[in-house]
Amino acid sequence: MSADYRYSRLGYVALNVTDLARTLAFYTDIVGLDTTEVTEAQAALRCGPDHHNILLNRAPEPGLKRIGFELESGDDLERAFGYLERCGYGPAWVDAEETAALRQGRSLRFRHPGTGLPLEYFAGMEQMADPFEARLARIARLGHVVVSTPDMPAMRDCLIRDLGFLLSDEVDGLVSFLRCFPNRFHHSLGIARADENRLHHVNFMVTDVDDIGKALNRLKKNGVEIVYGPGRHPPSGSIFLYFLDPDGMTVEYSFGMEEFAETGARAPRTLPPVPESLDFWGGLPSLDFAKVGRFEAAA
Repeated sequence: MSADYRYSRLGYVALNVTDLARTLAFYTDIVGLDTTEVTEAQAALRCGPDHHNILLNRAPEPGLKRIGFELESGDDLERAFGYLERCGYGPAWVDAEETAALRQGRSLRFRHPGTGLPLEYFAGMEQMADPFEARLARIARLGHVVVSTPDMPAMRDCLIRDLGFLLSDEVDGLVSFLRCFPNRFHHSLGIARADENRLHHVNFMVTDVDDIGKALNRLKKNGVEIVYGPGRHPPSGSIFLYFLDPDGMTVEYSFGMEEFAETGARAPRTLPPVPESLDFWGGLPSLDFAKVGRFEAAA
């Protein structure tokens, strides 16, 4: 049995943050997102026409609340629910009141059984009338999210076997890069090896290499800790810059990424587990890189 539904894209990432006002200011005034809605408990931000690409949720500790993938249609969502039920994933429909508050179409949630990774599938999201302002950086989209786990091979194999992801490349024993088929980008989800289940980083793709250079100086001017880069990733070809948000969770700007056709795509590659497989330019991450952001526990 294989997944009989199709993905559209990575839609949004929901993060738990300890100081909502402080973190909201960071993502608007440093990262350059637009705010769409703010309540006492949650802030919705966007980097394009969607109602949200990032949700910030007030919580006692920072971490990953969930990852939301948009499917191609409502029919795909219905097929996904039945498929996940048959596979024993225990999907649950999100109630209508919450989806209305989120400005989303029908949505379902489930968890990866081995790690508890919280996932959501949805069909459709409200589009904003005003264009994204791109005040600080010409962000093209929410690019990808990478998570960490002690059992990287098992999680990778599960996502490919059960959930319809395709392997694009991997650095042997360190990180696997997966695309949500038939989305064309090299990866929308990455699985890295670490000592616990947690967020590795959230990525925003920018439209010009100058956005990377400007961000480097903006981050330095504002005292934001840069934890890796600038550099260039051999697997995807992306130029990258990683930095920390106020809770210590890792954020990335990147420019450029290999794209795959739906049919006839090249075979995945396995790169050796050496620093040069992660950065053509020979850089190394700091000790604080990708260290904060445990998965929110099930209620």
